[in-house]
Amino acid sequence: MPRRPRAGQGRACRRGAPVLGVGLKMLFGDPVKLLGLVAGIAFSTLLMTQQGGFFVGLISRSAAVIGEAGGVDVWVMDPLTETVESPSPLRETDVLRVRGVPGVAAAEPFLLGTGSLLTAKGETTAVAMIGVDDGSFLGLTPRFVAGSPDDLRRPDAVALDQLAFANLWPGEPIEPGRLVEINGRRAVIAALTDVTPGFGAPATAYGRRSEVAALLGTPQPTSFVLVRAAAGEDPAALASRIEARTGLRALTAEGFTDATIGFILTSTGIAFSFGVVIALGAVVGILVAGLTFSLFVNENLRQFAVLKAVGLSNGRLALMVLAQALTVAAIGYSIGLWLASAFFDAVDQPLSDLKGFFLPWQVAALVAGATVVIIALAALSSLWRVLRLDPATVFRG
Repeated sequence: MPRRPRAGQGRACRRGAPVLGVGLKMLFGDPVKLLGLVAGIAFSTLLMTQQGGFFVGLISRSAAVIGEAGGVDVWVMDPLTETVESPSPLRETDVLRVRGVPGVAAAEPFLLGTGSLLTAKGETTAVAMIGVDDGSFLGLTPRFVAGSPDDLRRPDAVALDQLAFANLWPGEPIEPGRLVEINGRRAVIAALTDVTPGFGAPATAYGRRSEVAALLGTPQPTSFVLVRAAAGEDPAALASRIEARTGLRALTAEGFTDATIGFILTSTGIAFSFGVVIALGAVVGILVAGLTFSLFVNENLRQFAVLKAVGLSNGRLALMVLAQALTVAAIGYSIGLWLASAFFDAVDQPLSDLKGFFLPWQVAALVAGATVVIIALAALSSLWRVLRLDPATVFRG
């Protein structure tokens, strides 16, 4: 015959099921404290995700020129070049040497420099000047919003990004045809592009290499050699072959992007500055959530004492408190993430100064982990009161 359960054993089993429900009723039964907890976590999440998105967007701009260059498999540069925006010049003969490497389908010179653009109204801005090969246009962005690459074949023609155009001529129609001066020389905005702004200059202009070299007044008009690999050729293997044959530095587009971003991270204080702000968001979350959660637990000590008096173990009480904390974390994180996502959707517009800024899923995932840690610390700071609680408290007047 099956044994009959001991007295209280059935009730204990039945008590286990509704424990979480009781904890959630306690949590939602105090809407003021719940709102404070959710607001603290939401603000912390918003601050961390927003700053994380800013950091990624700003760092990504340092390699924007690489991402905008169409059809380029390998970038060849002087061995001293660290980033795409600070190249050391190459010799014209370097282009011919790269062309002689087996596996190279095309190798063309590419010029990158910085100039000063002046409008007829007296508005000025720094502009990143990009000169592509006069014949092949290798490295030219494909993202034109007005005009076409063929318009760059006209005398004095450049293609300006539309964000710079909108900032220079606010409220006016975005269309080609404006006359400007670049480094004191006449230039015509013959086309408009939708490129992402770079790291060092707020405006970007493309043109034929010969035209850009004249505007910049540079005697060495080759910053990089852009390579298109032959069909079936592995870009990484080709880059290694070019280095071995020429002694120049050669990187795939992806490798050059990583190298540029890595240099910016290690050689500037950007990472530290954003790290401080993100850490501040975490600290604010811990302080606000910890204080509010402590108040919530203190005001519900009598209820916890009742649960202990009827036989609820410390383990189940701890589970209840953690369930309350994780519920708050889920709600607050969802609200904060939604606000951050809405913010980046609003600012990532063609004519926004924050164009190209976005919220990567990796940042959202890291913030989710940080949020769990924040609320867990807040819960643990209050849990010891519950675990040390004397059940007789409920019988005291």
